[in-house]
Amino acid sequence: MEYRRLGASGLLVPALSFGAGVFGGKGPLFSAWGTADDAQARRMVDIALDAGVTMFDSADVYSDGASEEILGRALQGRRDKALISTKAALPMGEGPADAGTGRARLIAVVDAALKRLGTDYIDLFQLHAFDAGAPVEETVSALDDLVKAGKLRYIGVSNFAGWQLMKSLAAADAHGWTRYVAHQVYYSLVGRDYEWELMPLAQDQGVGAVVWSPLGWGRLTGRIRRGRPLPEDSRLHETAQWGPPVDDDLLYDVVDVLDELSEETGRTVPQIALNWLLRRPTVASVIIGARNEAQLRDNLGAIGWELTADQVARLDKASARTAPYPYYPYEIQEGFARLNPPIVRSGK
Repeated sequence: MEYRRLGASGLLVPALSFGAGVFGGKGPLFSAWGTADDAQARRMVDIALDAGVTMFDSADVYSDGASEEILGRALQGRRDKALISTKAALPMGEGPADAGTGRARLIAVVDAALKRLGTDYIDLFQLHAFDAGAPVEETVSALDDLVKAGKLRYIGVSNFAGWQLMKSLAAADAHGWTRYVAHQVYYSLVGRDYEWELMPLAQDQGVGAVVWSPLGWGRLTGRIRRGRPLPEDSRLHETAQWGPPVDDDLLYDVVDVLDELSEETGRTVPQIALNWLLRRPTVASVIIGARNEAQLRDNLGAIGWELTADQVARLDKASARTAPYPYYPYEIQEGFARLNPPIVRSGK
C-alpha cells in the first residue's frame, strides 16, 4: 500500500480507504449500498488491514448509526491498527436539534459517534455538509475545542463549496484554531467538477482530497456498456436519484476507453478508473466501498502499478468537459499548471 500525507498535516493515510457505508443496510439507500453484518464486516476489515488499507470511513447517517456500530465492533482488539474517519451534520431526525453544526450539536454528535464506534477518539472527523444556519466561527471553534479535548485528532469537511471552505479556513487562521486538512469530495472520470475550483483551493491551502464514489456512483464497474440496458441487478435502479447525475454520452465515451485500456493492460475497468484518480493532484485517499470480498479484492488491484502517459491522456480526453465560467479559460490540465508553477526553493 502507498501512504500519503493528508493535506498539510502530519497524518499518513493509505491511498485507498475502505467505505463502511456498506455496513448495516438500513433504509432504501444504504440497503442498496450494502448489507454487511458483523461477520461479513469483520472479514472485509481483515482483508483491508492485511492489504495495508488502514483508514475506514463512516458517518452517523449511514444506516442510522449502524455502520459506525458495526465498524467499531469489527475493529475491537485492533483499534490501534486503524484510522477511523467519520462524519456528521446531515439530519438524523425531524427535531430542530437533529441536524447542523452548531456548538451544542457538534458536542453531542461527537460523543454519540464515539459511543457507537467504541473508541475514545476519532482520527478524522468531517462535517458532512455546510450548515448555513450556524456561524462559521462557532462551528470551527467548537471543533477546535473537541480537538483540544482529545476526542478528535484531525478535522475536515465534505461537500463544501469553495467559498464555504475558504471562509472556514480564514476563521481558523484568524483565531489560531485547528484547520481543516481534508475535504471529502465526489471525483471520478465521469465527474471532474472538483478540478475547477476545489482542487486549486486544496493545493493552495494544504487540504487533501478524500474521494467518495470514485467509480461514478457505480457506473464505472465494467457492467455498463454503450447500447446495452442497465443490468437488472444494478443498484442504480434504486440509487441513481440520490447520486450525482452523469451525462450518458460522457459515460459511454469514458467506458469505451476504459474497455480499450483493460484489453491493453489486463486490468479491470474499476482498477483503471481508480488508478487514474490516484495520480490526480491533491488526492490523498480514494474510498472504495466494496459490497463483498470479490469487489474489495478487485479494487485493491488498483495499487502497485501505473497507467502510461499515453493511457492517461486518452482517459483525460474522453472525460474532459468544458468548465463553466469563470473556470473555462484556465482549465486544470492546460492553464492552471502554467499560471501556478511549482515553488522552487534554493538548495532543493
